[in-house]
Amino acid sequence: MFRIAGFGRQLKLAALSVAAIASLSCASSAKGPVVEAPAGMIEGKSKGDLNIFKGIPFAAPPVGDLRWKAPAPAPKWDGALEASDFGPACLQPVRTSGSIYAEDMGAMSEDCLSLNIWAPKGAKKAGVFVWIHGGALRAGASKQKMYDGSRLAEEGIVVVSINYRLGVLGYLAHPELSAETDENISGNYGLLDQIAALKWVRENIASFGGDPENVTIAGESAGALSVMYLMASPPARGLFDKAIAQSAYMITTPPLRQAEYGQTPQEDIGVWLTGKLGASNLADLRAMDAEKLANDALTLGFQPFGSIDGVVLPRQLVEVFDRGEQAPVPVLTGFNSGEIRSLRFLLPPKPESAEAYEAAVRKGYGELADAFFKRYPAETMEESMLATTRDAMYGWTSERLVAKQAALGVPSYLYIFDHGYPGAQKWNLHAFHAAELPFVFGTWKKTPDWWPRVDGNTADLKTVEAMMGYWSSFVKTGAPSAKGFPAWGPYADAEAYMYFADVPRAANDLLPGTYELHEKVVCRRVKAGGISWNWNVGVIAPPLPAASSECP
Repeated sequence: MFRIAGFGRQLKLAALSVAAIASLSCASSAKGPVVEAPAGMIEGKSKGDLNIFKGIPFAAPPVGDLRWKAPAPAPKWDGALEASDFGPACLQPVRTSGSIYAEDMGAMSEDCLSLNIWAPKGAKKAGVFVWIHGGALRAGASKQKMYDGSRLAEEGIVVVSINYRLGVLGYLAHPELSAETDENISGNYGLLDQIAALKWVRENIASFGGDPENVTIAGESAGALSVMYLMASPPARGLFDKAIAQSAYMITTPPLRQAEYGQTPQEDIGVWLTGKLGASNLADLRAMDAEKLANDALTLGFQPFGSIDGVVLPRQLVEVFDRGEQAPVPVLTGFNSGEIRSLRFLLPPKPESAEAYEAAVRKGYGELADAFFKRYPAETMEESMLATTRDAMYGWTSERLVAKQAALGVPSYLYIFDHGYPGAQKWNLHAFHAAELPFVFGTWKKTPDWWPRVDGNTADLKTVEAMMGYWSSFVKTGAPSAKGFPAWGPYADAEAYMYFADVPRAANDLLPGTYELHEKVVCRRVKAGGISWNWNVGVIAPPLPAASSECP
C-alpha cells in the first residue's frame, strides 16, 4: 500500500519505526500462518504448499543517529507482526527506462532493512538459501520480480531474500565515522547489514522449518561480490555453510586509509565527498535529507565499494584467497558467455585498426602478448574485446574461486552459462549478464519490462528444470545434482565444469589456458603493489610488471 511512482517522490518512512508498524498490524485477527520465532510472532500468507513471510525487519531502522552505524537489533513488537508485503527498497537511483535491468522498485526508504521467507509447509531442517541481490552495490532490492522465491522453495528448500544499505548510505567511510567506533573503522555498512541478516537467519530460521546449520549464501554480480566479501570477513565466519556466486568479480577493493594498488583511500573519498556536498562535518551529513544525499552523491561520482579496514575486510580478496584464509565452504560458481554484451560501458575504446590493437596489447602484456592473441585475436577485434573483459573479470574470478576452494580440500563446482534464446539473440545479447537468473529462480515469466523475453520453449524449460535442480540440491547437500541431467563433478576432478546451453553438458578444462593467463597478470600486479588488477585489461592494460619466482 506504500508505493511511489519513482525516486523523485520517495516515500518518507524514516520517522515511522518498525515497532510502530508492528503495533498497527498486530491488532488484526490471524488470517495466515503464524510463526513464533525468537524475534517474535510473525504472521504471513499461505500460497499452495508454501508459507510466505515478507518485510520482516532484521535490524533497527538505520536512520537519524543510526545512519552510518553498524546495524542495531530490531525493536521488539507486541503481538503478531503482519508480514504480508515486501518492505521498502533501500534508497537508490531510478534505473533508466529502456535498460534491460530497469524495474520499478515501488516504495523506497532509508528504513529498509527487511527480509523475506518462502518456506514449504511442514518443512523441518530444510536447507536454507539466502539471496543477496545485485546492482553494483547501489541498486536492486529483495522484492524484484525475478527473485520471487516460490518456485525454488517448491524444490524443498527455505528461500530467504534480504535488503542491505546501498550507495553512499551503505558504503561511506569518513574519519569522524571511524572515530565513533572502538575499532576506528568506517564503511562496509551494507556488508554489516548482510551479516546482521545472516545472524537473524541463524537465530530464527528453525521456526520456519529451515536448518540453521545448513545455510547457503548466494548472489549474482554485486551480490556475488558480497558473497566473496562474506567469505573473507571474520565477523561472518560460522554464519553460513556453503556459497553460490554467479558472475562474481574479485576486484581491487579500496583501503580505508593507506593508498595501495592504485586506489584512493576510502576515508579520503569521504572527506572529499563531504566538501562537495557542502557539509562541514558528520553532523551536517546526518542532517541531510536521505534522498537528496543519495542522489547528489551519485551525481558527484561516488562509487560504493567495500573497504579494507582490517576488521570487517582484513585484506584484499585476492590475498585472502591466496593465503587460504577464506571460509572453507563448498562453492558453486560460474559466469555467462555474453557477460559484457549488456555491459558495454565496461569496454575500453575500440582501436582504429587491427595494427593499433596489436600494438596496444603488446605494450601492455609484453612477453605474454602471444598467449593473449591466441585467445583474443585482432582479426575478430570486437568479439575479442568482449571476451577479454569477460574473462579477466568474471571468468578468472569464477575459476579462481573453485581452484582456491579445491586447494583447501573443499568440493566446489564451476559452470558457464551459454544458453541463448530468440528474444536475446534478436538484440545480440546471447547469454548476457544476469541472463541466468530467471532460469535459476524459475521466474522466466517475471522478468523486467525491457528484459529480452524468455519464450518458454523446450530448451528453455529444460534449462529451468536443470538449473533449479542443481542449485536446490547444492543447497540441500553441498553437491549439485538434477534428475535426468548429467552428473556435475567437482572442479578438482580434472577441472570439471557444467556447460549450460540448449541442454546441460558436463565437460573438463574450461577455456584452456585462459585462467592461467589472467592469473599470471594479476599475480604480477599484486606483487608490484601499485596497479589495480581489474578493468584495466586488453588494449588499456598498463605495462606488465616483471616476472619473479612467485609470479612467473
